[in-house]
Amino acid sequence: MKILLDECVPARLARSLADHSVTTVPRQGWAGIKNGDLLALAEKEFDAFVTVDRKISLEQDLARFQIAVVLLRAPTNRLEHIRPLASALLEQLDHAPAGVLTVIGS
Repeated sequence: MKILLDECVPARLARSLADHSVTTVPRQGWAGIKNGDLLALAEKEFDAFVTVDRKISLEQDLARFQIAVVLLRAPTNRLEHIRPLASALLEQLDHAPAGVLTVIGS
């Protein structure tokens, strides 16, 4: 599975997703692109977009995009708060439908 990590997600999370092809928004050269345009670009190359942006489903009509969008809900976006969600993320990735927000964490 090809996974794109939003620029607000620590790039080092990719190490916890080693069985997948993972890159980040900045590595793609897409830093600073707004979510709607970003999702339109991402859906052409990736299976899943992982973010910590809690407003994404309010600001975007995710049903327009053919990419799974996964929200990691943690106290902060620091790696020590995000990394514990990696196993749940791995479990959900294969079942996360395109055009729908999948929430992991509380």
